[in-house]
Order: sequence, then structure tokens, then C-alpha cells
Amino acid sequence: MGACWSGRGTRRPPSHDHHEAAGPRVVYLGGLGRSGTTLLERLLAARPGVCAAGETVHLWQRGLVRNELCGCGLPFAACPFWHRAGEHAFGGWAKIDPGRVTRLAASVDRSRFIPRLAAPLPGLARRPALAEYTSYYQRVYAGLAAASGCEVLIDSSKHPSLAFCLRWLGPRRLRVVHVVRDSRAVAYSWTRLIRRPDAAAASYLTRYSPAVSAGLWNGHNAAVALLARCGVPVLRVRYEDLAADPAAVLARIAGFAGLPGGAFAGPALGGGPGRWWAELGPAHTVSGNPMRFTTGQVPIRTDNRWRTALPAADRRLVTGLTLPLLAGYGYLRGAA
Repeated sequence: MGACWSGRGTRRPPSHDHHEAAGPRVVYLGGLGRSGTTLLERLLAARPGVCAAGETVHLWQRGLVRNELCGCGLPFAACPFWHRAGEHAFGGWAKIDPGRVTRLAASVDRSRFIPRLAAPLPGLARRPALAEYTSYYQRVYAGLAAASGCEVLIDSSKHPSLAFCLRWLGPRRLRVVHVVRDSRAVAYSWTRLIRRPDAAAASYLTRYSPAVSAGLWNGHNAAVALLARCGVPVLRVRYEDLAADPAAVLARIAGFAGLPGGAFAGPALGGGPGRWWAELGPAHTVSGNPMRFTTGQVPIRTDNRWRTALPAADRRLVTGLTLPLLAGYGYLRGAA
């Protein structure tokens, strides 16, 4: 793809000047969906100086095109926070063409491009399409920081390919928290019929068969781990550990990502082992799991329904397909 701008009308591509290269720190939550990233994002964003953005990879279509709901409950176009962010980022959301961003994503932000994205300079990273595509995220992050007054943003997009695109922000700007969950729990979750409350028309979250979700679990987790070999700071955390001791896991992440407030700032936690909860307010997240709309006293507990609800044959299938990583992450110690 060439470097020339092909947006409609008089719209212009984002600037690449050096003053805009600086920006807020980004904590990117990577892995596969249904692994607890929305909960983790909201817990992290309960700290002062930290802002939850949601899944910014879906901003362009779900926010700008479909006008789906922000985490605050308002349609994207009616949310004052996202309006301010767009003004700071681009002079208003109308100044950019979301179709252009989608086309750029198709040319650089795909799982099949990860081998090239992982290559050192001067490979794919110097392609004009990648530079332009990444600049949109840089501008969005800067706009979110200005609108929120926060120095750290949480992006729960999860997609490894987007993290590889963003790795050129540099290790001082980007930290990746690799969120993993037992593959069998993830497989069960992907089989469930879950309504999407953020869409205007009745729709449901994507569903996958256990075999397909096992393949995605392997691929996504292996790709996020590869980021560390490319010089990106990566910290792996297990969803089950977060549910068992949220304060300890949040403190680990705070130290790793240099979150403001130190290790002990964070949400109001209560309860105890097996019955933890956090007091959470609304967040302006652009996309994510339906629990992003839940406020008040939010329970934090491991969902073990897969042990009885996922058929035994499917449990064996997913265990076999994901065995190396499942063992490496410590899920085969003791009863499985």
C-alpha cells in the first residue's frame, strides 16, 4: 500500500511530527477473549491516574460507524468523554474516515502478518501503511489522556497482531499484560449464547466450537508470548490467580507497569477467598464484555461451570489440543 492519502473529501491523515510521538503510557491486555480482561481492565482503572479505554481495536466500526454504547450507557456519539477525546485527537471524529482505518487494518493488523511484524527493522515497520495505521492509535491514546487527565491508559483489545503493530511505541510507552485462563473454561465460555447489550439491534457474542476455541487459545497465547522476545515488556497473569487474590495480582501489575499510586492504590476490595468483590463505578469503555456496564459491588470469583457444563468429550479434546501451554501455565497441577 502506498503512502499517499486516499481518504474522502478534504480529510487528511494524522500527522507524524515528533511532538506527537510522545504520549501516555499504554497497558495493553493481550490474550484470547473470555479470559477475564474486561474485569481486569476495570480493576486497574479504579486506580487514580489510570483510564480504561476498552477494546480500541473496535472503536472504528462499533463506535464511529455503528454508534454502539459506551460503558457509561450512552451511545458513542452522545458520550461527552469520547467527544472530548475525539476533539483532542483529531479535531473531532468527523475529521477521520473509519473506513480508511479498517482498510489499513486489513493490510497490516492480521494474525497472519505477525511473523513479519515480529521481524526487526527495516522490515514491515517501515511500511507507510503500518506507520499511518499506528498513528491513529497514538492520536486516540493522546486524546484519551487529555480527556481523562490520566497518564496511563488500559487498552483491552487483546489482539496480538495489534500489540505487534503498537510495539513501535517503544518499551517506555507500552507494557503488555498477558492474561491467560484455563483453556477448558475459555472453550466453555465460547459455546455460550451471550447477548450483546451495547448494540442497537439484538445480537450476540461470537460463538466457537471447543476445537476452534482451542486453536485460537494456542495461537493467541503463543503470539503474545512472542512479543517478549521482540523486546516488549510482557507480564503473564492467570485469571484464576486474579480471582483468588485480586490485591496481590493488581500489585504485581502495578509494579510491572509503573502505575501511579504505588502497589496499594486501587479499587475498594472486600470479602475474602472465594467471595471477593470490588466497588466499581462506570467507565467509558468503547467495547468489551457485557460486564463493562455493571457498577457497584462487582463479584470477583472463578467461574468453574466448565467442569460440569462442558461435555467430557469436549474437555478431553480441548485438554489434548492445548496440552503443552496448559501444562506450562500450571493448569495440570493437581486435579484438572
